[in-house]
Amino acid sequence: MSDIVNLEHGVDQSAEEYITVMIADQLFGMPILEVQDVFMPETVTEVPLASQDVAGVLNLRGRIVTAIDMRKRLGLPDLEENKPRMAVGIESNGESYGLIIDKVGEVHRLSDETFEVNPANLDPRWVAISAGVHRLDGSLMVVIDVEKVLAQKETVIAA
Repeated sequence: MSDIVNLEHGVDQSAEEYITVMIADQLFGMPILEVQDVFMPETVTEVPLASQDVAGVLNLRGRIVTAIDMRKRLGLPDLEENKPRMAVGIESNGESYGLIIDKVGEVHRLSDETFEVNPANLDPRWVAISAGVHRLDGSLMVVIDVEKVLAQKETVIAA
């Protein structure tokens, strides 16, 4: 993959590391410096009157974490009930959140040269949470803007 920086030949100062995640068969990337944990959400306690995309709260090593269902946040159908789910732990303004996603991939170190603004034909649901994209060999990785995700209220994005 020519877009991925080869770590064996030195570190590219214009590169950033991303942890990849899948949501509804779409590849997303989150800047690794914004990720605190990757975990399997176990017992999620529902919160009465919370918006539909807030799955509830959970206890993660003694911290209370607000669990946000990214499928619901993006207006996507639920994942099949028997499929395991993962979560990515982030923090913003002193609050802990777990973004519930379908699965976690690997870490990529990508050059800033492959970063592009959102293409005009990008799904509007992705644009609502995206900081831009990286074109990889055969796929498009949408870069998640954590602040945009957390700024959204219950999703009213039309497909």
